[in-house]
Amino acid sequence: MSRSMTPSSSSASALHARWQALAPREQSLLLAASAVVAVALLWWLALAPALHTLRSAPARHASLDAQLQQMQALQAEALQLQAQPRANADDAQRALQASVSATLGASARLVLSGDRATLTLKGTPADALASWLAQARGNARAVPQEVRLVRSPAPESRAAATASAGTPAVRWDGSIVLALPPR
Repeated sequence: MSRSMTPSSSSASALHARWQALAPREQSLLLAASAVVAVALLWWLALAPALHTLRSAPARHASLDAQLQQMQALQAEALQLQAQPRANADDAQRALQASVSATLGASARLVLSGDRATLTLKGTPADALASWLAQARGNARAVPQEVRLVRSPAPESRAAATASAGTPAVRWDGSIVLALPPR
């Protein structure tokens, strides 16, 4: 009875026969080349990614710490806002009107209607608008619902003044709709 050879055993025996046919010097060169390939694969697949992770860990840790501090500051601000007593709608409207006239002056007009306030801007400086939005949020508990702003074109006299000062003052035109505290 004859045994039939399987394809894997025939290819293995063919490789073994080929290996035996090589000179000892060629065998050692093939072993060295195989070792170099194995070491290169080990480096690329196991060691290099681990070393990269190890090197980038301190920077990533610092970035995550900064994010954590920012989130904790936002949490503290939210808790502080929640702890404040509820604002009366009439008090909120008065605070909003006072802050518009004090911070934005003639460059803004406020129209109140129910639980909404619409602020119309014409050439309002960006820094004043940012300050006013912080006041509206903190003092009147007004929350912006809709914002439509476009950068205001600089008039010739203002353009010349800002060019000599070195930094142009950004100004805004448009409208902001705010939600006021409920009555």
